[in-house]
Amino acid sequence: MRRRFMPARLAHWAGRALMAAGLLAALPAAAQNTRLIDRNTIGWLTNTTTLRFAERWSGHLEYQFRRDEGLARWQQSLLRTGLNYQVNDKLTVRLGYAWIETFPYGDYPIQGAGRQFAEHRLYQMATLNNPIGRVEVSHRFMLEQRYFGRYLSAASTRPDEWVYVNRARYMARVQVPLYAPNPTNRGPYAAAYNEIFLGFGRNVNENVFDQNRLALLLGYRFGPKVRLEGGFFQQRLQLPREIEGRNVFQRNNGFIVNTVVNLDLRKPVPVPGS
Repeated sequence: MRRRFMPARLAHWAGRALMAAGLLAALPAAAQNTRLIDRNTIGWLTNTTTLRFAERWSGHLEYQFRRDEGLARWQQSLLRTGLNYQVNDKLTVRLGYAWIETFPYGDYPIQGAGRQFAEHRLYQMATLNNPIGRVEVSHRFMLEQRYFGRYLSAASTRPDEWVYVNRARYMARVQVPLYAPNPTNRGPYAAAYNEIFLGFGRNVNENVFDQNRLALLLGYRFGPKVRLEGGFFQQRLQLPREIEGRNVFQRNNGFIVNTVVNLDLRKPVPVPGS
């Protein structure tokens, strides 16, 4: 009885954690009369590739093609790299670097000068996998050190200054297989995740609550090396500046398509006598 009860209880609390994070993200909307709301339709196409080169070590390579107005205009371009170390079957840690280019989009650009700007980012990440039977449950914790160029004038030819800010992120994800167990581990699945972002440090202005992301996905696992997933994607983002004394919140809805590739670069161990 005890072994049956505990997985159900863990699943219950994982679901409540996702719901609580979603409710927390919705709190800023409670006082709309004092805030400006910017609604955008976004489309994100992403690829994540893991390159395993040792028993516990692997490389991380990721690119995200983030667009506004569906896929018509740029929102962001993000390239992220990293080095992974698998501590055990459940815990993986990563140290990495990311380069981001953010474009002016929506009714209220992120920077007041309305300019495209670059960001260099260092990050540390830990992913904890806590499967419940065949249900995959994961928790991702991330710290980011962000350096972005700020333009103080639309006429500036290069950033007038570089600003440093810190950000903490937490993501909870649940993935449920929709196929019977099979030797190839192929078949469809459903997944959902919620991620909250919090800024901290002396250079954080209006957006201690930085943003929240929610995704509801359907995917297909083609085997241990490749899977493809896509579905509804929601982003709630607060700008770091005020306009006429009012905070600005983006309400971005759209879709996301993720491709995930896992490649083993290790040389196969020769079989004696072969």
